[in-house]
Formats: sequence, C-alpha cells, structure tokens
Amino acid sequence: MTTSACIELKELEISANIGTYGPGAIKPDRHLLDLKLWIDSHLVLIQSDAMENVFDYDPLILEIDRLAKDGHYETQERLMTRIVLACSQYQQIQALEIALMKYPVRANSGSLGVHLTVDHLTLNGIRASLPQRE
Repeated sequence: MTTSACIELKELEISANIGTYGPGAIKPDRHLLDLKLWIDSHLVLIQSDAMENVFDYDPLILEIDRLAKDGHYETQERLMTRIVLACSQYQQIQALEIALMKYPVRANSGSLGVHLTVDHLTLNGIRASLPQRE
C-alpha cells in the first residue's frame, strides 16, 4: 500500500468579482473555494513538531486571497487557472483538485461550480512552461 497525504481546504469564502449580469439576473453573493493539495507524506508524518517539517500553506492562502480581489473576472475558470498557477510555484505540491462554487443560482437556491483535477504530470508541465525565477 502506498502512503499519500493531502491538505484540504473546504468552503473558503473568497471576495471575488466574477461574471457579468444583466438586469433582473441573479447575481451570486458568495464564491466558495475547495482545494486539495497532494503532498509528500513525509510532510505530514513528522518526527518533531516544527513548521520547517511541514508544508506551510499560509502564504498560498494569502496569494489566493490576493488573486480573488485582483479585479473583475469574466469567468470562474480564469480565477481557477490563476490559483493553479500559484500552486505550481510550490514544489511540495504534487497534484491538486480545485473547485469554485457560486451561490445562489436561482431564487436564493442552488449552487454552480467548476471542478478541476491536475495530476503530477500536468502540474510539472505547467511548471516547465513558466518563466524561471532567479
């Protein structure tokens, strides 16, 4: 049996301005993010209780918050793409699952979301296509 580990963020409400809505259209008042980050299990099965032994997700959460507030998005997919690109900057992340949901869809009910799974080969391809940092 293989050991695997992930960090799971669920229902993070983000302040995003997504979509264009005409008169009378239902404009969502909440956007919720779910994110699962697959990491090496050695970052969870640790010998001593110290931050240097684990994946520090706080800077990534701050970047997601910044991206969400970074102006108007026509689509949920564009914000999701930018979040995936932000995740790709962390070598500790081996793969990820992301979902972005908006509420309500009609008459104060329903949700609509986009889900994406990015495996390690795709994530490494994204990393290879980005400009190298110095």
